[in-house]
Amino acid sequence: MARRIERNEELPRLPRRRREGHKGDYGRVLIVGGSPGMVGAVSLAANAALRAGAGLVTFAAPETIQQAVAVLCPCATSVPLACDRSGRLARASVRQLAEAARGCDVIAVGPGMGQSPGAADLVRVVLEQENPVILDADGLNNLAAIGHWPGKRRCELVLTPHPGEFARLTGRTVQEIQSDRQAAAAAAAREWSDQVTAKGPALVCVLKGAGTVVTDGERVYVNNTGNPGMATGGSGDVLTGVLAGLRGQGLEAFYAACLAARVHGRAGDLAAERLGELSVTASDILEFLPQAFLEAS
Repeated sequence: MARRIERNEELPRLPRRRREGHKGDYGRVLIVGGSPGMVGAVSLAANAALRAGAGLVTFAAPETIQQAVAVLCPCATSVPLACDRSGRLARASVRQLAEAARGCDVIAVGPGMGQSPGAADLVRVVLEQENPVILDADGLNNLAAIGHWPGKRRCELVLTPHPGEFARLTGRTVQEIQSDRQAAAAAAAREWSDQVTAKGPALVCVLKGAGTVVTDGERVYVNNTGNPGMATGGSGDVLTGVLAGLRGQGLEAFYAACLAARVHGRAGDLAAERLGELSVTASDILEFLPQAFLEAS
């Protein structure tokens, strides 16, 4: 018998901030990513987390690019990750990340990270710790290289694949996925959750695209904001940062993902209204996030 899925229509609102609040009250976010030639991805995600209200944002990036990323997001602190002679993440980076994660409320992994054995080790270790985790982009591609990964998970997990990444994780074709996006996402979320040995932390799937689908296998939300101008490099990195910023402030993972999809899409719509769909960039989406959040408040 097929499970009934609850259709979610309402979006949460962040509570009004206390006058005596301080930065430690609004979430400590760790963004992990970047690689030579992919400096912008992790900086977009870190800046988006700050725009989403995170009190403290740290990015962890390969030591070869750490300073370049820091120039692009001066309001974030940083952790330079050890690299080997080829410039790939070294095994020492896993220990560094574990140390950086101890004081965080949420970890987002993947923007611009690249694929390598060291990166896959890093993703595996992140799955085995207890902080909430968001996996995007190369975080997902490295996840696909880890055998039987659902059974290794100990953390709350949000996955944010586009259809191609979702296909690699599920073994289905893009055509099959796109033919019924809601059913595909919900079935995968249930399957991945059921492979955890005990009733474990939540797993949420955010299947990106026109009408982004957010589901935990029991509930589903279909976003109605956004436009084709957002089909541009870096747009997904901005979504990852927004989601991390909202989760870090204490929103439940499912609702944080719903609100992130809504606000991210609305920022893209505002950018398109001002600039035209043809000219929208990820930086433009980032610029319009404050107005989108104002509308959602």
